Amino acid sequence: MARNLARSTTRHTAQHDPGGGTGSGSPARRTARAVVVGTATALALTACTAFDGGGSGNGSGGTTDDGASGDAPAGGTGTVVLVTHDSFALSEELIARFEADTGLTLEQRAPGDGGALVNQLILTRDAPLGDVVFGIDNSFASRAIDEGVLEPYSSPAAGEDVARYAVDDEGHLTAIDVGDVCINVDREWFAEAGLPEPETLEDLTDPQYRDLLVVTNPATSSPGLAFLLATVGAFGEDGWVDYWAALRDNGVKVAGGWSDAYYVDFTGPSSEGTDRPLVLSYASSPPYEVPEGVTDPADAPTRALLDTCFRQVEYAGVLAGAANPEGARQVIDWLLSPEVQADIPGSMYVYPVDSSVELPESWATFAPPAPEPFEVDPAAITENRDAWIQTWTNTVLG
Repeated sequence: MARNLARSTTRHTAQHDPGGGTGSGSPARRTARAVVVGTATALALTACTAFDGGGSGNGSGGTTDDGASGDAPAGGTGTVVLVTHDSFALSEELIARFEADTGLTLEQRAPGDGGALVNQLILTRDAPLGDVVFGIDNSFASRAIDEGVLEPYSSPAAGEDVARYAVDDEGHLTAIDVGDVCINVDREWFAEAGLPEPETLEDLTDPQYRDLLVVTNPATSSPGLAFLLATVGAFGEDGWVDYWAALRDNGVKVAGGWSDAYYVDFTGPSSEGTDRPLVLSYASSPPYEVPEGVTDPADAPTRALLDTCFRQVEYAGVLAGAANPEGARQVIDWLLSPEVQADIPGSMYVYPVDSSVELPESWATFAPPAPEPFEVDPAAITENRDAWIQTWTNTVLG
């Protein structure tokens, strides 16, 4: 995922560009209007299972590609390099504890958003950027596997929740978190403008919403590709191109990456935009914008349009040719640990894959998942992804 509002409070205090686009966001925070209400300290407040995963993400064992036991490797030493997107964030305490428990030093490298990340892994497969990757999502997963940049590994910490999002039978990728990519609305802007808020994908083509929407480029942004897939799922092979042509004619703006779209163009409370009150983000984005003390969802300054969503799954995997493959496996085990899974909502603002994790109380009110996100068959994504992106580019950008 990537996406991805408020995946950490760091994202809101530093220049940032997870989309691999042409510029970095430099948002002016309006802290008087909005504060983080879904931090890790709220995790113990209320149990709220967002996705019915059929059990905890922890438990069942597995085997490696050579048939050996999938038990957690021991004796890791030196540095393990995690290649990820710019949106990766976990608490400093968790990282320090991982290093103390394993004797490893965790180094992070972030070459871009999900799409740019996979591209970089392919370009550098003969001299890998690191040992383990996090942030490949279900729209790019098959490409990473087909290009041979991953080694299979089945973590002993991977249970039924992880299994339900498996990309293949060999274990090239391990699901870590889940998020719904959706259009978000600046409700305050619409109230002040006296316009009704849109609800559906079709509404976004209505002339009353001309020049109000900003999305991200599916060629460089994993949320952008997820939204492209949502339109394929909604309108089918025969209708999605016409839909994007209608969006183009209605003045849709395309940003290179998520942070430019959300922080530079969007009019929401934590952003500096002035004229784009509709933005591509996540169903779990609105809690970040809620002022302290607000408990009624009707009073939230933003909301996600749950009829516009595509479910994005983010994965981790061992990189082929890794200098420290055992360290890489330990990182994957760690990402599935109860402590990390519990930290994901407050640090990265997506749902942990482990459905037993207690979520922040505010998420039940302000971040419900989409009840029926649009879907596209994984085999169809594998077969058509590049062609769809090229057709989108020709249609929307010319």
